[in-house]
Amino acid sequence: MKKKISLIGAGQIGGTLAHLINLKEIADVVLFDVVEGTAKGKALDISQSNSVDGSNTEIIGTSKYEDIKNSDVVIITAGVPRKPGMTRDDLLGTNLKIIKQVAEGIKKNSPNAFVICITNPLDVMVMALQIYSGLPSNKVVGMAGVLDTSRFRYFLSKELKVPVKNIESIVLGGHGDTMVPMPNHTKVNGKLLREVIQKEKLDKIIDRTRKGGAEIIKFLEKGSAFYAPAAAGVEMAESYIKNLKKTLPCAAYLNGEYGYKGIYAGVPVVVGKNGIEKIIEIELDNVEKNNFDVSIKAVKELFDAAKKIDKDLEK
Repeated sequence: MKKKISLIGAGQIGGTLAHLINLKEIADVVLFDVVEGTAKGKALDISQSNSVDGSNTEIIGTSKYEDIKNSDVVIITAGVPRKPGMTRDDLLGTNLKIIKQVAEGIKKNSPNAFVICITNPLDVMVMALQIYSGLPSNKVVGMAGVLDTSRFRYFLSKELKVPVKNIESIVLGGHGDTMVPMPNHTKVNGKLLREVIQKEKLDKIIDRTRKGGAEIIKFLEKGSAFYAPAAAGVEMAESYIKNLKKTLPCAAYLNGEYGYKGIYAGVPVVVGKNGIEKIIEIELDNVEKNNFDVSIKAVKELFDAAKKIDKDLEK
């Protein structure tokens, strides 16, 4: 029996997700959007590429939540995107209302799904989603670290003139300006990063990574990143559906790991058929731990702001 992935939001990320899932033939796709024509149009367009791509997946567009029933994976991109000059935090009030509606739709129709949230501000949205839906925390996760790590590796590859596949790295913490690239856990062709790059250049790359999304928004003017976020979401979904047990940096619920409890944060996790099967605790030096603490503090402060907007978030 074919697997089923439902995409909530048929905008740029949602459409790209549908296309990538179709190309990889990971699962059949339901593309949901409150604007019915957008979902149906993109679904039809992608379906008409199947004879060229050789894909055999089915894609439908809909505005009815019942069509996402019994999904194996649900990926949420619904929400207002950032515009030039906006931070992810500026989206809080508007996207919180949207996530609440989405959570109700998932709870009613696909309570057993593995749910991946991409909507910003990511860390708070995934926390709100888990509370609103009541789904187990190991089945609700945020896509952030995979994207942030991909950006960090790309910028390093361009600076060091090495293939990106030869760079191992990870980015932890919240998905925002306080994210924590990990130079001490980064290797280039098997060598420690600090052995092959000057501190000044590394600092610039870390800063560029933190502002990676804003840089793209500045170019696009009327939109935000969608190709790389979609690719990151697909990697997470594929690891779950195929039980690949990949270790990926994701916004996951911490229950004492890294010294925190009851909060979502970007950490390395094992993604398999049971969702988040394990949280990997890597050793942090004093600087890394301090940066991680700063990032968690920023997430907590924003979640406190969210609780003032909606008292339903008070546990």
